Amino acid sequence: MLSYKIVWKESALKELLKIDKVFIPKIINIVESLSSNPHPRNTKKLFNSESTYRIRIGPYRIIYTVSAGNLLIEIIRVAHRKDAYR
Repeated sequence: MLSYKIVWKESALKELLKIDKVFIPKIINIVESLSSNPHPRNTKKLFNSESTYRIRIGPYRIIYTVSAGNLLIEIIRVAHRKDAYR
C-alpha cells in the first residue's frame, strides 16, 4: 500500500500550539493516519477546490491538500471553526 508524506506549513504548526491542549494529541493522531488514508470517512472537500479537504475535530478544523501524483499531504491550517475558513 502506498504511503503519503505529510508536510506541515509553519503557520499550521504555530496554530496547533495555540489551541486547547486537550485536542492536540487527537489532531496529531488524525494527521498521522492521513498517510495511509488521505480521505477518511469524516473528511469533506472544500467548495471551489480540487484538492483541499477538511476534517472536523470538535470545534477545530484541519485543512489540508492532497497531491496524489506526488503522494504528498500538506497541512495548511489547524484552527477553531470560526477562524478556519478566513
